[in-house]
Order: sequence, then structure tokens, then C-alpha cells
Amino acid sequence: MATITISNLTFAYEDSYENVFENVSFSIDTNWKLGFIGRNGRGKTTFLKLLLGKLEYSGTISSPVNFDYFPFEIQDKSKNSCEIAEMVYPNYEFWKLCKEISLLQIDEEILFRPFETLSNGEQTKILLAILFLKEDNFLLIDEPTNHLDMESREAVSKYLNRKNGFILVSHDRAFLDSCIDHVLSINRNNIEIQKGNYSSWQKNKENNDNMERSQNEKLIKEIERLDASAKRMANWSNKTEASKHRVSGQKDNKVDKGFVGHKSAKMMKRSLSSQNRKEKSIEEKSKLLKNIETADNLKISPIMHCQNKLVDVLSLSVVYDGKPIFKPISFSVENGDRVWLCGKNGCGKSSLIKLILGENINFSGDLNIVSNLKISYVSQDTSNLSGNLTDFSKKFNIDESLFKAILRKLDFSREQFDKNIEDFSGGQKKKVLIARSLCEQAHIYIWDEPLNFIDVLSRIQIEDLILKYEPTMIFVEHDQTFSKKIATKIINLKK
Repeated sequence: MATITISNLTFAYEDSYENVFENVSFSIDTNWKLGFIGRNGRGKTTFLKLLLGKLEYSGTISSPVNFDYFPFEIQDKSKNSCEIAEMVYPNYEFWKLCKEISLLQIDEEILFRPFETLSNGEQTKILLAILFLKEDNFLLIDEPTNHLDMESREAVSKYLNRKNGFILVSHDRAFLDSCIDHVLSINRNNIEIQKGNYSSWQKNKENNDNMERSQNEKLIKEIERLDASAKRMANWSNKTEASKHRVSGQKDNKVDKGFVGHKSAKMMKRSLSSQNRKEKSIEEKSKLLKNIETADNLKISPIMHCQNKLVDVLSLSVVYDGKPIFKPISFSVENGDRVWLCGKNGCGKSSLIKLILGENINFSGDLNIVSNLKISYVSQDTSNLSGNLTDFSKKFNIDESLFKAILRKLDFSREQFDKNIEDFSGGQKKKVLIARSLCEQAHIYIWDEPLNFIDVLSRIQIEDLILKYEPTMIFVEHDQTFSKKIATKIINLKK
């Protein structure tokens, strides 16, 4: 057991007006399973780069262990997994690699296949197995669940639960709960570490937030009371002082001017004391509510089609190279339905979506779609996003003000609006696609893995939006918590 120590860490990007981190200090035990959470753009990946020594900073990072990053870059993906393991860790023992992949529920034969032919889930498992072969290394695991199906997520979470010594960046609540014992959170105003999993952290945060709100309400009332008291004191003091001047001008002055002056000074002193207490309360109040995350309600404008049944699928399968890629399925999508397409990666979920969108894809069976159907589509791919937000809104003919207002509600800073989309984080790019979709009036919303890279609070915002406005949807998503909350129909595709 050893300790990684961060002291007075300060960092800002060259083109930024604000520090990402400012005088941050904390310690990490190298034996922890540490979940790393925070809203998109708060600096999670930046912090991992700082640990890796890829960015210059002020302050100190002291570590008795070496850091390894997932996912690491592979120069030649045509090589098989054994060769890649040897490139990363020349002295590895083959039997140990076989043991690691067996824990990840994959067959040994996969080690002898070209890496580029493996599925996303298989690639993720191989990379993790290779990194965990090394001893005395601390792993920095950056969002391993993106594009993983539910079965692969469960296998990876069980695997990580058997391990120690890592930081895990993930926004999947169920996944985090299953494999971490500490939480490192980047809050609005600080960084903190708590023992426990995501659910215990969330419960503690809610309790702290409620306590802060309660203290805040009391302070507001106290400030109002002190303000009124200060005004009364000042008014009495002014009146007393005025009476002192009035009596001093009289010929037969029987009033004790010393008494009046003393009374006036006493009133003034009480007034100043009340004002000081008010200012102290205001200062105390300013320390509260700094870490309460606010998330405004989102809106969507679905439109109802004149026909109730929008999509009708009967004994359908997508056909590739003359063969169906999943077992024939039958289902319908009616107004108000939210259909969750689930299944292993590669079973044809995205192909089915593209078929419904009208792309030229071979299939068997019957597919009927009502005429004049307006569809809003969110792709899982963000690699083609570029340019600024103004040009993006013009390209898709959406209201720029509404588009940017939605992004603000999804925790975009105004500074972010001046950047090009290609410079956004993965989560921010997905938010651009979702915000565009929320600007569009449609009969049906088709979202393909919309939550990849998106932070937990934004996921909850989107959950609440869908449950409130009940748009008709077809969606693919591997976040079980989200999907089970919003789905009204579940279609399981099997290879």
C-alpha cells in the first residue's frame, strides 16, 4: 500500500481564461478502486493526462507507482492480441494473459486473431487484460463502457471488482456501483474523495445539499431580520442626533445634551454592530451552495401523427452476404411507445435503425412505415462534427437561440460557444447531437447510443424530459438504469 499525493495543483489550457484546477490538494491510496465522476468538461481526462505527465502544470504530483492509461493507442491493428501484448509488456507470461482473459469471459483463441477484427467489447477486454498483467502499476481507465453491450459491461465490472489500484472514469451508475470502493468527484467548486460506491456518494451529496439549502434559508431570513434591524437602528440614531441639535439652539435648554449625545452614540454603535453582523452573515452565506449542481428542466416538442401505428415490423431480419444477422423479429411502434432495442454488439441494432431511417439495406420480412413520418435521429458517431455552433444550427435549420439555451441547460459554459465542435469533449459532442434533436419537432425520435460519454446529471435530465413529455422513441442504449426507466417496449435482437 502506497500513496499518490497531489499538492497545490494548478492548470489551465493556453487558450482558456479560467483554470481547470486551482490549488488542488488530495491523496489517493494505490490500493483503491476509485471511481472518477463529474460533469462533462470539468477536467477528468485532463487530470489523467496530468498524472501521465502529458501536460505542464504548477504544484506537485508525487507517485511511488507508474501510471498506465486505457485505452492505449495501437499503431498496427492488423497484429494479433498476443503480439500487441508483447509490444506493451515484453516480459509477459502467456499463461497469465490466458488467465486474465478467462476472467473476462472470452476464449483463448481470440488472442490469435487480428485485433482489428475483434468487436468493441473484445478489444476493450483484451486491452484491460494486457494492462493488468503489469505489477506495481496504477491504471487510469477512461470510460471503458462506451459502445459495450450489457453482457460485456457486466463481465468487465466483475473483472474490475476483483482488481485493485485504478481510477475509473465512467458515467454508468450501475457499472460504478458494482466495482468501486471510493469516489473521486470533481464538483462545481472543489474536488473531494469519499469512501463507498456511486450510490452512497449520491446519497451523501443529497444530504449535504439539503443541509446547505436549509442553512441557506436560515441565513437569508437572518439577513432580512438584521437588515430591518439595522435600518431601525439607523433611523433611531438619526432622530436622536437631530433632537440633540434642535435642543442646542433653544435659549432655555433644560434637556441634558450629554444624555442625548450618549444615547445617539449608543444607537449608532448598535446600528453599526447590526450592520457588521449582517455582512458576516452574507459572507457566511456566500460559502454555501457552491457545490450544489443545478440542472434546469429540458423541453421537447413531439408531434402526434394522425395514424396511431407508425412502424410495423413483421418477421424481419437484416440480411448480410445473403444471411440474416439476427433472428426474425416482429413489433410495432405506436404513438407514445418508447422501444428499447437491445442485444449484443454486432447483432444488428444499428442496421435495423438505418433500415427504418430509409437507408438501402437488404432485409427479409416486412417493414411498413406510415407516410409523411418526421424523424429526428441521433447517431452514435460524432467523428464528423466540425465548425462552430452557429454554422451547425444553420446546417440543420434549427433555432440557434433555442439550441444554445438547451446546451446551457446541459452545463455548457458561454466560453464553450466560442470554440469549434471538434475541440469539444466526447460528452459535449453527444450533447450537441441531443440538443439538435430536442430542437426538432418530430413524430418519432430515433437515438442510437445517445448517452456515450455523457455525465450522470445530464442523463438524469434526459430521463426526466422523456418521462414528462413522453415522445415516441426507438433507442439503443446500454445504460440499464436509464433504459429500464424510460422503455415501454423491449425488443431483444439475437444473433
